[in-house]
Amino acid sequence: MSKKVETILEFDKIKQQLLEFASSALGEEAIRALEPTSDIDKVKLAQRETEEGAKVIRLRGAAPISGVYDVAGHMKRLEIGGDLSGLELYQTGSNLRVSRLMKQFVDGLVEQGVEIELLDELAGKLVPMRDTEDTIALTVDEAGEILDTASEALRNIRQTLRRTEGRVRERLEQYLRDKNASKMLSDTVITIRNDRYVLPVKHEYKGHYGGIVHDQSASGQTLFIEPQSVVDMNNERRTLQAKEKQEIERILAEVSAVLAEFITEIRQNTYVLARFDFIFAKARFGKSMKGITPRINQDGIVKLLNARHPLLDPEAVVSNDILLGGDYRAMLITGPNTGGKTITLKTLGLLTLMAQAGLQVPAEEESEIAVFSQVFADIGDEQSIEQSLSTFSSHMTNIVSILDKMDADSLILFDELGAGTDPQEGAALAIAILDAVAAKQASVVATTHYPELKAYGYNREFATNASVEFDVETLSPTYRLLIGVPGRSNAFAISRRLGLSEAVIEDARSLVDTESADLNDMISSLEEKRKAAELEYEEAYQMSRDAEKLQKDLQKEIIAYHDKKDKLLEKANEKAAGVIEKAEVEAEAIIQELRQMQLQGAAGLKEHELIEMRSRLNQVKPKTIQEKSRP
Repeated sequence: MSKKVETILEFDKIKQQLLEFASSALGEEAIRALEPTSDIDKVKLAQRETEEGAKVIRLRGAAPISGVYDVAGHMKRLEIGGDLSGLELYQTGSNLRVSRLMKQFVDGLVEQGVEIELLDELAGKLVPMRDTEDTIALTVDEAGEILDTASEALRNIRQTLRRTEGRVRERLEQYLRDKNASKMLSDTVITIRNDRYVLPVKHEYKGHYGGIVHDQSASGQTLFIEPQSVVDMNNERRTLQAKEKQEIERILAEVSAVLAEFITEIRQNTYVLARFDFIFAKARFGKSMKGITPRINQDGIVKLLNARHPLLDPEAVVSNDILLGGDYRAMLITGPNTGGKTITLKTLGLLTLMAQAGLQVPAEEESEIAVFSQVFADIGDEQSIEQSLSTFSSHMTNIVSILDKMDADSLILFDELGAGTDPQEGAALAIAILDAVAAKQASVVATTHYPELKAYGYNREFATNASVEFDVETLSPTYRLLIGVPGRSNAFAISRRLGLSEAVIEDARSLVDTESADLNDMISSLEEKRKAAELEYEEAYQMSRDAEKLQKDLQKEIIAYHDKKDKLLEKANEKAAGVIEKAEVEAEAIIQELRQMQLQGAAGLKEHELIEMRSRLNQVKPKTIQEKSRP
C-alpha cells in the first residue's frame, strides 16, 4: 500500500496507538513494520492470530509476556567469543524465563480444550532451558549485579571483604569519636578518595594522623588523609576487591560459554516471544476499541455493520452500515458539507487497511471486508506550495496517477470529486472519472456536493446513491449514512427555520430550474418512503424479536418440564431399586434360615414353623418381581 494513502487515512496513527499495547521493544519493532497486505492467505492468517490472542485475553485477561529483551547484540558477541556483562546475562535469562512461562501458559490452555491452533504451533517452537535459566538466576540480579550465590569463591571473598571494610570503618570511627575530632577534622564523616577510606583533616593538623594524603579541597584547607593505622587494612581491602573482580570476570566467562552453546535456541525463543508480544498487542488493541474479527473475502464485498472510526471519541462517534460490492461497486455520497461524508470515506478506507494488516475493526459481528490489491485515496486539500499547484491541479494530478495505477481489485476513495473548478465542468469531469473507474471494474466511493451527480446512481447499474442525513428541525447533520438515497438541498427548509420570509423563499424557489426542483421533490419522496420503510422494518423486527423471545420462553418451559419429569422418574427408579434391594435381602435371609434349619435336622422343625417360613418367602417374592417389572 502507498505510504501516502496510509497517512491520508491515518493508518500511521493507528500504529501509534497500537504501540501502547506492546510489552517489549521487539514488539514495538514488529508494530512499526506492520503494513497491510493484499495476499488474502496472509490476511486470514494474521486475523486468525489476532482472534486467538483475543480469545486468550477474554479467558485469562493477560499472558506472561513481560520481561522480553532484544538480545541480538548479545548473541553476536557470544558468536565471536566475547563475554556478556551482568546486565546482558540477566536480559538473556529473562527471555529464557518468559519462554518457559509462555510455553506452560499455552500448553495449559490447550490441555483445557481452548482452540488456539496457531498460538499452540508458535509455542511449540519455544525451547525451555530451565537449567541454564536457573544458573543465570543464581548469578545476577535485575540490575546485572553479580550475586554472592554465583560461586563459593565469590561468597568467601565478599565475606572477607565485608569484614575488612568493617574493621577499617571501625578504626576511622574511633578517630571521629575522639574528643579532639571537632577541632582537627573539617567534618566528622568518613569519605572515600581513590577508592580508599579517608578522613577530612584540617590542613594545620595534617601531621597528627600520619599516613597518606589522597586529595585536598578546592581551598586547600582540607586534606583527605588515609591514617597510617588503616593503610594496611585498606591495602588488604584493595587486594580483595581485585580478587572479587577477577572472580566476577571468571564467572561471566563461564556462564557466557554455557550460553554460547545455545545461541540458535535463544534467538529462536526471542523471535517467538516477539511474535507473541505483537499478537497480544493486536488483541489488546482490538479489545480497547471493542473490535471484531471481520470475515475476509476477495470478491470486493464490503459489509461493515455499525462501523465506527477508531480514532474518534467512541462516545460521540455515530456508527454506520457501509455496504459495497455485490449489486453495486460504486457509491456516490451526496449531502451537506460537515455532514460526515469525508469521515465515511476515511472509515471505509482505514478499516480496510486495518483488516488487511490483521487488526480487528470497530464494527459488529458478521461484518465482512474485501482484500483489495491497492487502496487509493484523494481526500482533503493537498495543495503543494512548492509545486505552485492550485487545489484543483493538485487533486487532478493525484487522480491521473490513480487512474493510471488502478485495477479491478482496487478500492478508490474520492472526496469532493471535481471540486475546485467551474461547477458545470467539475460535475462533467466527475462523471467521466467515475465512468473510467467503472470501465476498469474497480470499487469506488466518492463524495460530492454537485447536484448534477445526484442521479448518477440511478443512471448506472453498477452504482448506487447515498447521502448523509440532515435534521432540518435541529439544523444539524445526524451523520447517519443513508444508502440508496441521494442527498438533497436543504437551503429552503433551513432558511425557513431561521426565519426567512415565505415570500422570499417562494421567489427563490421559482428561480430554480424545473429539473432541479423535480429532482429535489424525487429525493424528498424517496426520503419519506425510506422513513416509512424503516418504521415498518422496526415494527417487523420488533415482532420478530417478540416471537423469538416467546419461542425461547416456550423452549425453556419444555426443557424445564422434561427435566422435572426426568428427575421424578429418576427418583421413582431409585425408590424402586431400594425396595427391590430390601426384598432381596429379606428373601436371602429367609432362605439362609431355612437352610440352617435343614442342617440342624428336619425333625426338629415343626410343621407350623415351616408353613410360616414359606409364607414369609412368598410375600417377599411377588413384591420383588413387581418392583423389577417396572419400566
